[in-house]
Amino acid sequence: MVWFCLASCATGETRGNGQQQTEKLTIKVMTYNLKFSSPTFRPSWSVRRNWQVDMINKYRPDIIGTQEGLKEQIDFLMDKLTEYVVVGEGRKGGDDDEHMAIFFRRETFRLREMATFQLSETPDIPGSGPEINPRIVTWARLAVINRPADGKTSPYPEDYRGHWENTREFYVFNTHFFTGRSGYNLAKLNSAKLIMERINAFNRFGEWTKDRPVFLVGDFNARPQGQVHRTFVGDGKSDNPLLLKDSAQPGQGIDWILYKGNVKVLSYEKIDYNVNGVYPSDHKPVLVEFQLLDD
Repeated sequence: MVWFCLASCATGETRGNGQQQTEKLTIKVMTYNLKFSSPTFRPSWSVRRNWQVDMINKYRPDIIGTQEGLKEQIDFLMDKLTEYVVVGEGRKGGDDDEHMAIFFRRETFRLREMATFQLSETPDIPGSGPEINPRIVTWARLAVINRPADGKTSPYPEDYRGHWENTREFYVFNTHFFTGRSGYNLAKLNSAKLIMERINAFNRFGEWTKDRPVFLVGDFNARPQGQVHRTFVGDGKSDNPLLLKDSAQPGQGIDWILYKGNVKVLSYEKIDYNVNGVYPSDHKPVLVEFQLLDD
């Protein structure tokens, strides 16, 4: 659930031409490998799909990046989780094959922009890369809907033309890297470099430009402190502002939530959701609560 703290209630801060309120926004971001609906995996998708819905309803993330979901799986979750909008496509384009879907709460965020690119030498050509199991990134630019809390007035004056200070936007990137099989280490490393190029292309030009935080989530099939991880976050000694940060300190597992921008980590949790000791996937979801700070 998204929470707002009206800081100006205590500070009396004004901004722009009208009386404005500075809101501190917290959002919960989840990454979750659903495990594709393989006929050999137990329990079957027909059993574990309802567990996944129950788990998501229990923890109520605001944004979910899912991996491995086939069209049937994404459609089922979309139908049951009606408070979410879902975007994304199959990794060869269209509806077939695995999706890197992004779910976000329809009452809280508006979709500004989204796209998918391949983890390949030709990232803008759908389906490019290895013939079997190509990999993709789906990303979205989301805007916070300015909806006043109960008993509060709108942050906008009646004539709000020319006001820009209440625009709150950020990016979400979702991916699933190549497996750890021999021969894919170079592909994973170059995938990390490609993603960093795409993320940094959205950097603000100067301090007068509003900062848009970035969240990168996914199953990276790599270990913390390895080459792939260091490509994203550095070696811990650099103050390079172009690098991301890991929400887990130190890094954990292969499912990561990385970020950059004026953002603070409030909590990190690897969710141990199971039914009588049986798990709905071979991955445990990671859930991180962030606070978007003032510029």
